[in-house]
Amino acid sequence: MSHQKSAHFEIIAEMKKISSVKDLAINGAAPAFDETQHVGRPNIGSKSEFIGYVDKIFENRWLTNNGDLVRTLEQRIAEKHQVKNCVAMCNGTIALEIAIRALNLSGEVIIPSYTFIATAHALHWQEITPVFADIDPQTHCLDPDAVRRMITPKTSGIIGVHLWGHTAPIDELQQIADEFDLKLMFDAAHAFNGTYKGTKIGNFGQAEVLSFHATKFFNTFEGGAVLTNNDELAEKMRLMRNFGFSGLDNVIHPGTNGKMIEIAAAMGLVNLENVENVVEINKQHYHRYQQGLNGLPGISLFQFDENEHNNYQYVVMEVSPDCPVSRDELVDVLHAENVRARKYFWPGCHKMQPYKQLFPHAGLLLPNTLVVADRVIVLPTGTAMTEDAVDMVCQIIRTRINQ
Repeated sequence: MSHQKSAHFEIIAEMKKISSVKDLAINGAAPAFDETQHVGRPNIGSKSEFIGYVDKIFENRWLTNNGDLVRTLEQRIAEKHQVKNCVAMCNGTIALEIAIRALNLSGEVIIPSYTFIATAHALHWQEITPVFADIDPQTHCLDPDAVRRMITPKTSGIIGVHLWGHTAPIDELQQIADEFDLKLMFDAAHAFNGTYKGTKIGNFGQAEVLSFHATKFFNTFEGGAVLTNNDELAEKMRLMRNFGFSGLDNVIHPGTNGKMIEIAAAMGLVNLENVENVVEINKQHYHRYQQGLNGLPGISLFQFDENEHNNYQYVVMEVSPDCPVSRDELVDVLHAENVRARKYFWPGCHKMQPYKQLFPHAGLLLPNTLVVADRVIVLPTGTAMTEDAVDMVCQIIRTRINQ
């Protein structure tokens, strides 16, 4: 398939002559998305409900500093996750940094390299060394045996990362943390509303950090939170997110500005009402992708445990060497057709700066990370996608592979 602009327009013109995806397959032409179409856009709840909350903000003239909407959102998220404390923050990265500092982590902390760069930066920013352990190629999460191999006398903790809307090996990581007297927390940016062995996320380790960025299936425009059952830790983080203030003119702890603002909480309250509907749509898209990509050589979708409550936030396709087309070529084809597919989390944190320079040989201990990072494509999903759009994405992939 040519990626030239002229060829792109020829494909669009051809689409106008073709009435169905079936016809596309017969004619051997791949469909194209117009740039105005919503492919991989954020999930947005009711505009009228949001405006109602905005009216309340204007009436109250309370814009930030632990307002009513923030406290309401914290309460509802805590209830949804069946956890004692939800501490809302301005974004997930600040939430990570505050949780790390509140837990007094120091020295070295073990994390996967196969994660968003914020997991590593939140440590490095505080002069803590992120130590990269390998992942299980089936789950894409930390391999407990690899974690054990990376423990040194300087290790103070482990940050497990829940990926794609499913969980890291929580029990095994907790066992290691207990055995070596390490603190365990989780980057749960992908795991909002999920469960592990029937228990809601937020109840594991000493804290779990959520992201409410616009790319997440539940968003507050921009935001995050820390979930914990440790009341003392929660109170410490509430102080830290507000410069350490305890009442007026009374600073009792070092802190920063990590507060969520009222307008972000308004978006969160609106989206929270619709979150189960979003999960159901994501699930439908996931199964439709399964059907549409079934039987393609070297193509597989990441499998979810249907016994758990998954949010199906990401549709993760792996391209193995058995596929006649490379992962990168498929990404280029999808981009040429205006499909927002991504190579998550390529190439791995250890290959990004400053870690590439600090740990130039880290990849020698991360063979599974290297393989998975070179195989994964995340396909668009969410409420802005229709079933027809999913079918067209599948057809683009199928057409290119069968050429």
